[in-house]
Amino acid sequence: MKYIGAHVSAAGGVEFAPVNAHQIGATAFALFTKNQRQWVSKPLTEESIASFKAHCKEYGYQPEFILPHDSYLINLGHPEEEALEKSRAAFLDEMQRCEQLGLRLLNFHPGSHLGKVSVEESLALVAESINIALKQTTGVIAVIENTAGQGTNLGSEFWQLKYIIDRVEDKSRVGVCLDTCHTFAAGYDLVNDYEGVFNEFDEVVGFSYLRGMHINDSKKEVGSHVDRHESIGKGCIGFAFFERLMKDKRFDNIPLVLETIDETLWPEEIAWLKEQAQ
Repeated sequence: MKYIGAHVSAAGGVEFAPVNAHQIGATAFALFTKNQRQWVSKPLTEESIASFKAHCKEYGYQPEFILPHDSYLINLGHPEEEALEKSRAAFLDEMQRCEQLGLRLLNFHPGSHLGKVSVEESLALVAESINIALKQTTGVIAVIENTAGQGTNLGSEFWQLKYIIDRVEDKSRVGVCLDTCHTFAAGYDLVNDYEGVFNEFDEVVGFSYLRGMHINDSKKEVGSHVDRHESIGKGCIGFAFFERLMKDKRFDNIPLVLETIDETLWPEEIAWLKEQAQ
């Protein structure tokens, strides 16, 4: 079964995210558990936590189909010690928030080497950062999102995701989120080589590590390395790819989350994606 939703607002408190997801017909959703553009936020209150859990139960959202996203400020591969420690502390806080909310996944961008160390050195720092956070938490899986490869960002190639995973000590608590726009922009031709791309992913990383997907069309062409999301069917990927994806059993039973640019289209996009999955 396909679990389809969007990255919904948690304005006013995390407890409103499941309500907002329900209103657009989502069977999965993503959220920020804190302000994604601040290093430090107020702790979650007991009231917010209880209300979040109650709303999830009311609307039938199970933890494995909720894909929280960490702060955009965090860079777990930062080559400078002070900035790296700041990122690690913020990431641990994000993991602990997920623990409090009873969630099992935390999606994050692997980071950037900033041109100051090699790709491999920075990837090794990401893995070390994950290990540090996992040792101080329980139950939450660190979900690495692939990137478009813009600038010095890590994670645009499948081997880089595997490089991190290989260095994570507890393999049961690490996974991957594939973003369709990022994958396409990184140079993987989802349109003309659907099976080739996903076979390569399986060979290099493995579908056993796939914990979620971001479902986005792309404003830019394949291999552009430019991260610009577009509404489903309105970009360079097009409807046919998403029709095929929705019928592919390899993508069952994980959260499939829209981050498309026009939120007013989310109910329509979710309904269309559900229809293709029939």
